[in-house]
Amino acid sequence: MSNNLPVNDITATIEHWLDAMVIGQNLCPFANAARRRGQVSIVVAADSSTEQCLQQLSDEAHRLVDNEEERTTLLVLPAGFEDFDDYLDLLALAEALFEDLEFDGILQIASFHPDYQFDGTDKDDVSNWTNRAPFPILHLLQEDSVEKAVDSHPDPDSIPQRNIDRLEQLGLAGVLKLLERGH
Repeated sequence: MSNNLPVNDITATIEHWLDAMVIGQNLCPFANAARRRGQVSIVVAADSSTEQCLQQLSDEAHRLVDNEEERTTLLVLPAGFEDFDDYLDLLALAEALFEDLEFDGILQIASFHPDYQFDGTDKDDVSNWTNRAPFPILHLLQEDSVEKAVDSHPDPDSIPQRNIDRLEQLGLAGVLKLLERGH
């Protein structure tokens, strides 16, 4: 299955998701500052094959490590990983690649997918929306930035439950309304 949306439309969709959900609902209390400072890069994968995605992930990881200005990259996968299990297989390969490249302690990967489902939850459980995005995403983060952000937060352990509580207050209809383009 292939997604034929232009890269600009995919990028705009991701920017809207960032602004409406991630930042707008404060799901990541650290995202707003990084976005305002221009430290978030959105890169749309050029190919849907596993090999090419891993190569692009490696290229982006090296670029991120070498770039003092950017602190995080969202590698958006608009085609080839629509099935959540296929995406999880790619995620496992990506994490193994990071180990092979010796990025442990330097970079980490956060995962987002339109069908994200936590173990022990129903598919329609609104809590899954904390890790749902319009397209599959491998989110590369600089470990030192994550550590500084977490250390500066008064209660980082409360973030996941706070996010679930917020989404439960919104309800599924509220979440879907926020994600509508032009909202």
